[in-house]
Amino acid sequence: MNKFFKAAVLSVAAATMVLPTVGTAQAGGRDHDDAWAAGAVGLVAGTLIGGAIASQPRYYNEPVYVDPEPEYYEPRPVYQPRPVYQPRPVYQARPVYRQVVVDSYDLEPWTPAWYRYCSQRYRSFDPDSGTFVGYDGLRHFCSAG
Repeated sequence: MNKFFKAAVLSVAAATMVLPTVGTAQAGGRDHDDAWAAGAVGLVAGTLIGGAIASQPRYYNEPVYVDPEPEYYEPRPVYQPRPVYQPRPVYQARPVYRQVVVDSYDLEPWTPAWYRYCSQRYRSFDPDSGTFVGYDGLRHFCSAG
């Protein structure tokens, strides 16, 4: 209410200064220099009054809106899981088994010469079954023929 009252009083004061000069300027019975002087005085008065109204101190309880500074954030890094490396299967060439011809003198199995030949040739020879354990871990029959 206080602001409104001040503005109203200043507006009335400005109007009382300007209105009498306008009336005499239009009457035509006086010198035109007075009209120019009165217009200049009114212009100066209006400028001073408008400046006084605009420079009124702000009250502390009056809310004032201030634009906040924009906040910029760096984008978060995107983490991707590390690839899981699995070993590749290793392919090995199968050994080529060649047929080895053994000169066995054509011994018949279960003869004393056959027993002698197989027991000398293979350290793992079993005379009860006539077999030996090969390098592959399996049992093989001793064929001396």
